[in-house]
Amino acid sequence: MFDPVEKLKEYVRHPSISADSKFKEGMVGAREFVAGLLTSIGFSVEMAATDLHPIILAKRTGPETWPHVIIYGHYDVQPADPLSLWTSAPFEPEIRGNRMYGRGTADNKGPLMAHIAGVASLLERRPDLPLRITFLIEGEEEMGSPSFSGFLAKYRDRLKADFVLLSDTGIPSEDQVVITCGLRGLMLFDLEVTGSKTDLHSGLHGGVLRNPIQALAEICASLHTPDGRVNIPGYYDDVLDVEPWERQELAKLSGDAESYRNFLGIRKFHTPPGYSPFEAVRFLPTLEFNGIGGGYQGEGTKTVIPSKAFAKISCRLVGNQDPEKIRELVYRTVRERAPDDVSIRIVDQHSGIPYVVVPPGRSNTPKDQSPVLARAFRAADAAIAGVFGKPPLYLREGGSVPIIGEIKKILGLDSLMMGLFLPEDNLHAPNESFHLGILKKGIQASERILESVAGVR
Repeated sequence: MFDPVEKLKEYVRHPSISADSKFKEGMVGAREFVAGLLTSIGFSVEMAATDLHPIILAKRTGPETWPHVIIYGHYDVQPADPLSLWTSAPFEPEIRGNRMYGRGTADNKGPLMAHIAGVASLLERRPDLPLRITFLIEGEEEMGSPSFSGFLAKYRDRLKADFVLLSDTGIPSEDQVVITCGLRGLMLFDLEVTGSKTDLHSGLHGGVLRNPIQALAEICASLHTPDGRVNIPGYYDDVLDVEPWERQELAKLSGDAESYRNFLGIRKFHTPPGYSPFEAVRFLPTLEFNGIGGGYQGEGTKTVIPSKAFAKISCRLVGNQDPEKIRELVYRTVRERAPDDVSIRIVDQHSGIPYVVVPPGRSNTPKDQSPVLARAFRAADAAIAGVFGKPPLYLREGGSVPIIGEIKKILGLDSLMMGLFLPEDNLHAPNESFHLGILKKGIQASERILESVAGVR
């Protein structure tokens, strides 16, 4: 069994930033490192080519009567900028206290290492383990996984399995693991509004035309009601009802609304009627303005009527909502509400399918749920309670991992998402870190889950 802390250090030293072509060498290094590690513990490894960064496909085969689990992860990381805000170099991992600091330690190299090390330990102890395991590790997650759907479709026959295991979601504290059973989907677009053919002097021409910034603001303001709901006809038609067990699970989550408000630094919450802030962020769809601009942005003043204004808009969607149906509803509404004295242009951006899985034993558990998946959930419940000291909570999450919906859509597989990173791990931010105690416990939990799924624990 290798030393997972030392291996994680080696892994983090590869600057695998997928979105920046200057880091091609780091991408190759991270990919080869993971492939070599999996080869060393007995897996057959191949690199599946994509238009950008290859996907690592590593297999431990066996009789088809054995259960088959796919373990997902990604070897790419976010850019480290701004470098001046890092206490230590982002790609020179440093241990301070019980944490390892470095870009990718928590997202996703540390959690993935927990599963690789858990498998290594298990196979060292049980080389005859009756379990087929496939590692599926991509290099484009941090740029929206543009090659992933095509890969799944092409390799569908080789990816027949019982469920997917991954750790790319969060937990609230060191001793409280959350198994994520729902993720919001995405639909993003840019809205551009054009008035005059060029910027105009606001003294000479002000008062004879509608300012594109004003037109854009009117459109954007119309997309919500005063109480915080999205004001688009049909937007909520397919939203799933919140089950009583989901509210009960959420009630077990430690923390209070006032602490959350202070953490956000806001004067008060603005949630739709009937929903607490913790419920709204998990159970409801949203429409958010991610960026807005137009006209002069420099110091001082410039009395100009801009020719153009723009907004970047994202819709977070919940289970059963179809991103393309929402796209159609939103675009139609925007066009209907745009003033007729300006022109608009809508630019499509990427989308992602929302995802919901129901743990076994709940009132709305599908009757045809895979028995191996049900066994995996029960195994995770017991393993996490034994290792972390508390049973997991089963919660939907406000964030999005679009590939999970794609896996369900293309392969028909559900996912067991065991969170391992903490709020203070600073994902995507300077001084990212990963708690080494959670790494150790994650290894143990992963090992126990897989052994139980194999039916030998």
